[in-house]
Amino acid sequence: SFLFKTDDNDAYHSPRPGSRSASFSMERIEEKIVTPFAQVMQTLGSIRDNFVVLTKLQTDKRRGSLGGAAAAAHVVPRMFQTDKNYRKLALDTLQNFDWCLEQLQSLQVHKSVSNMASSKFRKMLAQELTNFSDASKSGSQVSQYLSKTFLTSDENETDMDVSKQKEKAKIHQLSRITVEKSPRIPQMSKPVSRFGVNNVDEVALSKCMKKIDRWGLEVFEVNQLTNGRPLTCITYMILQKRNFLDTFKIPVETLLRYIGTVEKHYRKENYYHNNIHAADVAQSVHVLLSCPALSTVFTDLEVLAAIFAGAIHDVNHPGFNNQFLIQTMSELAIIYNDLSVLENHHLAMAFKLLQNEGCDIFANLSNKERQSLRKMVIDMVLATDMSKHMSLLADLRTMVEAHKFSKGISLSVNNYSDRIKILQCCVHCADLSNPTKPLHLYKEWVKRVLEECWCQGDQEKNLGLPVSPMMDRHNVSVEKSQVGFIDFIVQPLWETWAELVSPDANNILDSLQENRDYFNSKILTSPSMEQTDKNSPTISVIDEDGRNSNDNDNDIKFTFTRASNNADSETTSDDELDDDSIENNGTSTESHELESDNVETQGGPGITYHLSDEVIQRLRRLSNDALHDMDENDNETGDTSVEE
Repeated sequence: SFLFKTDDNDAYHSPRPGSRSASFSMERIEEKIVTPFAQVMQTLGSIRDNFVVLTKLQTDKRRGSLGGAAAAAHVVPRMFQTDKNYRKLALDTLQNFDWCLEQLQSLQVHKSVSNMASSKFRKMLAQELTNFSDASKSGSQVSQYLSKTFLTSDENETDMDVSKQKEKAKIHQLSRITVEKSPRIPQMSKPVSRFGVNNVDEVALSKCMKKIDRWGLEVFEVNQLTNGRPLTCITYMILQKRNFLDTFKIPVETLLRYIGTVEKHYRKENYYHNNIHAADVAQSVHVLLSCPALSTVFTDLEVLAAIFAGAIHDVNHPGFNNQFLIQTMSELAIIYNDLSVLENHHLAMAFKLLQNEGCDIFANLSNKERQSLRKMVIDMVLATDMSKHMSLLADLRTMVEAHKFSKGISLSVNNYSDRIKILQCCVHCADLSNPTKPLHLYKEWVKRVLEECWCQGDQEKNLGLPVSPMMDRHNVSVEKSQVGFIDFIVQPLWETWAELVSPDANNILDSLQENRDYFNSKILTSPSMEQTDKNSPTISVIDEDGRNSNDNDNDIKFTFTRASNNADSETTSDDELDDDSIENNGTSTESHELESDNVETQGGPGITYHLSDEVIQRLRRLSNDALHDMDENDNETGDTSVEE
């Protein structure tokens, strides 16, 4: 990913102390190091090995030497061999270096250390997004969205007047969100199914759930087979498979009652942040923690906390992001002081529902276990706030690279700071795992997340707010948005995770690359699309006579015609393409398919498009609105130019 760029001319790359070209040890280190803390350790190790070579000292075997054979081949000045005082000083200095290295290696990834990498990564990403933005108008929109979502600080700036915010907040539905207590659920009268849900096709569901331990479970199929209860089914089966119900003495009825209550509090009207997404994240966490590299690292309580966090991490999500809640001064934003508003709400809702009658699945945990689990769940869910992404990535990258210098010693996770950091990244990776799943699943998730974003954009328009980047349904490059999302957010995270658990996640990285290649191949490639905003392409509609409203050769030129069973059908006029001709999601009442002719123009060949009635109707409406706006502007200014 962009984290590993080695161009020294880039201003966002921090300098590494000391000369690397003269180091005997660098040829032995193949991995690239990008975090400042690990670079310090790498440089100190290089200095130490060079010092050993220059002095030809007999080093302590337990630390070893990266210089290796180079020391024996190097000619050492005679004065270094005869001066006893110098040799004593050299040995003392070497011991001090060893002590410093041991201290640095044992340091936890505290905020002061991780901030070094976080600050660097933010600058790198900001520069990459600037370059991406300069490439095209759609790239600019994608960059704005990624920057606003993943680079924002806790201080949220708004352009609205405070009084106007209050006025808008009064009419907004989110101002009335509260944590409601669910109605009392009666005792279960039927025997519990092995899937945790009744009245289902157990044969078909059994076939589907055979893949519960694999990456890319058919979660949408599970949703259909369970009649909209995928979270209950998947969570129940995972906990049963791990024997957690016996380990933590969780009654089956209590578990099903609680998970069922949580599932009901996920809003099914949300296209993306719903119970299907929660089930997918919980199952992804289960798979990630089952890999050989981590399967024996964490305790049962830690794994239970991670799966629980995945299941509840978006409960009662309203379908709008944190920035929207803050900007409209919703009740949730006021309660949580604009800090991780949604994440705090999800946690409060999940733990509040535990207090419902017959829903406390942790009732048989000791006080210490319960407090520990609650702390871990809070830490993990708060880390799903996307504005914390760069800090989380920097923490994980720093930890992974720092442990490279442990001289073959396995990754040390003996302290809470390191352990929770891995668990936080595990849940965060699962939350950002859509691009790593099989393509047919990824494409479905893309449709859902974009539709939810567009619904927020519609609401922003209704409230008179500026439409957020990527949330205007009439002005989004879907393919470019996914390529940018993968390149700048998903890939740096997943390649770091893959390095942590190497080689267990190599297949996930392969899927990620294949999906990126797919969407990249769908991006329209033409000289005009590579222009900057100032020279962005326009669409010229060419009539049957070949007349064009704009003779700019850089334009992409279209001819729209209606194909019918009659070979002599003519081009449809504006009058014929009215609202009455569009039904059933844009299908023509005459069951005709729209297509375009391949137009040869002086500027080069035209591009053939197959467009639905709905799309063409929308294009015509947009162009009419634009012309109307320009006419009004001309009347006010007296300017008859249409260049603007």
